[in-house]
Amino acid sequence: MFGLFDDEDDVFTGSPKSKFMDIVFNANNDVVRHQLSNFIERVAAMEMMLCESMSDGEMEKRIRNTVLTASPEFEDTVRSIYIELMGNIVTQSE
Repeated sequence: MFGLFDDEDDVFTGSPKSKFMDIVFNANNDVVRHQLSNFIERVAAMEMMLCESMSDGEMEKRIRNTVLTASPEFEDTVRSIYIELMGNIVTQSE
């Protein structure tokens, strides 16, 4: 029925992605830079861990396949990341 993330077309609330973009462009610049830097460091660490278990080519192929298939689980994870980053930015901007 109504899931936690089912607001993609809701005119009044918007999607997590659209709200994230609103917050990024309107929040304290230093807080946004700090959160984006932390996020990039986290992605780099995950990439290094993946590289330990597979080649760069295999990793890129699996990432591309995951993004292109866009399963409901993947979409939920993307939305969760937007929400987590928004929460971090908003709480640090107060």
